[in-house]
Amino acid sequence: MSAVTVFYAQDCSLCEGVRAQLARLRDEAPFELEEIDITGVPDLEAKYREWLPVVEIEGERVFVYRIDEAELLERLR
Repeated sequence: MSAVTVFYAQDCSLCEGVRAQLARLRDEAPFELEEIDITGVPDLEAKYREWLPVVEIEGERVFVYRIDEAELLERLR
């Protein structure tokens, strides 16, 4: 099972949408989901803030701002 990580921040509307998409897509292609809130964590803020939300699969950055559902599902299969 693939590991998907989403980096997000509080009060980020794009982040909320991507997190909801990922939760829904887990029914189509099961994957482990780790959600990391970068809010107030200086090193994570510096690395991710301008790209939020950031989605990684197995540690590889694959999406920023939005996800392409078809591409995500293809990568997970």
